[in-house]
Amino acid sequence: MNYLFNQYFKKTATKQEEQELFELLDTYAGDEELTSLLKNTWDGFENKEDVFDPVKSGQILDYILHVKAKEEDSVTLPSIKQIPIWKKITAAAAALLLLSIGARFYFNRPQKCCNKTAQKHQPKNDILPGGNKAILTLANGKTIVLDNAHTGLLAKQGTTNIAKTKDGQVIYKAPVGLPNDHNIALNTISTPTGGQYQVVLADGSKVWLNAASSLRFPAVFTGKKREVEITGEAYFEVAKNAAMPFVVKTGRSVIEVLGTHFNVMAYANESVIKTTLLEGSVKVKSGNSVNFLKPGQQALLNAQGQTKIIEDADVDDETAWKNGLFQFKDAGIETVMRQAERWYNVKTSYEGKIPVKQFTGRISRSVKISELLNMLKFFGVNFKMDGRNITVMK
Repeated sequence: MNYLFNQYFKKTATKQEEQELFELLDTYAGDEELTSLLKNTWDGFENKEDVFDPVKSGQILDYILHVKAKEEDSVTLPSIKQIPIWKKITAAAAALLLLSIGARFYFNRPQKCCNKTAQKHQPKNDILPGGNKAILTLANGKTIVLDNAHTGLLAKQGTTNIAKTKDGQVIYKAPVGLPNDHNIALNTISTPTGGQYQVVLADGSKVWLNAASSLRFPAVFTGKKREVEITGEAYFEVAKNAAMPFVVKTGRSVIEVLGTHFNVMAYANESVIKTTLLEGSVKVKSGNSVNFLKPGQQALLNAQGQTKIIEDADVDDETAWKNGLFQFKDAGIETVMRQAERWYNVKTSYEGKIPVKQFTGRISRSVKISELLNMLKFFGVNFKMDGRNITVMK
């Protein structure tokens, strides 16, 4: 533990060492040893500029070490039962490392001392997180509300059966004999703000839809390619078929694959379209620009049609939503709140100057919005809530 902690604090830890350290902290029971490590690092930290004023610095360390501060001086922390989020403190990278370890340890531990305090700061009409919600629109215009639909057979499109499973996904099953192109029925699955859903297409490809997204696709694939269209965000695990490439259209780009795992983020209110490759290879086309991605790479397409390739993208950040997480790396408050808007079905406005803060970390998407906001409040962002309207204040 001591070696891993010091390696991480000095920023010399490998990714494997970082992972090992956090796994240890997530299950660690040795308060005395960890307290000693944190205190020694905190006391030994030298910096010309204070990260916080002395009083607040002491309060933060006290909370990290489970020391009960006086009620009038306390900094209220939310009761997060699952996965943490922490702020990047730009004044000192070393302080960031210390606080991130402390926060991860603290927020993964059983919460006793602070539950009552946190509950006082939860609004009476709290907002629950999103869930499995979507509407399926068939070729004839008929709509099926999937979250309310029964399990089993939902409908038929030509010779393709559409069924809902117990775990809340829709599966398209086509017979071996395929119809001609002119008989193809186009269907659409749309998730609302605060919804997500998973569909298995007729070729066996799996698609996860994030909130406020849609997927338009044929009930069965025929011809020389498998073509779908998306808005919003989706994660694809494409079934391999070398004779029939899989094509994803976003409105401003075309992504072509044979069999691969990748994420596409194409929300209208985001500045870029992101295509992030996890496995296999993809070809991303926009206008006259053509780029081939390798695993770990990401294509960023801006509104002017310019494409930038990120060689070492953080694929965990990009696919965290699929695994039930908010996860950020050096993200501004506007980026954080856009994700909150889509998942909690809220509207955000800003009072005065938008806070210039960056956040790095993660938190479960299953928490109520008050818990997410309380975490951000702890790191200096203030909010007002009026129903589903949230005002961010400096």
